[in-house]
Amino acid sequence: VQLQASGGGLVQAGDSLRLSCAASGRTVSRYTMGWFRQAPGKEREFVATISWTGGTRDYADAVKGRFRISRDNAKNTVYLQMNSLKPEDTAVYYCAMEGRDYTTTGKFEYWGQGTLVTVSS
Repeated sequence: VQLQASGGGLVQAGDSLRLSCAASGRTVSRYTMGWFRQAPGKEREFVATISWTGGTRDYADAVKGRFRISRDNAKNTVYLQMNSLKPEDTAVYYCAMEGRDYTTTGKFEYWGQGTLVTVSS
């Protein structure tokens, strides 16, 4: 399983970015997928998840109302649309896939390499 994250960059506060996570080796529509982030000097934290059905999406309080997770089954890709970015959103963003299909366990076993998002004030 490979997860290739992309789309990060340097933006100004208030701007938008869309991160992509292209999966190979497994079909994203069968697995709960998530985005996490790790800011400099901090531990990795949860950002958003989308259930394997696509019917349930969860967000961290810090991004609720600004970020949206989605999935394109035809492209086997998961996205994170980030709007109204703030300097505190600066982090390396990782996509992840749970290990078991057709369920949600909260256990992410496969991780992408991360893409850096830097938001300047």
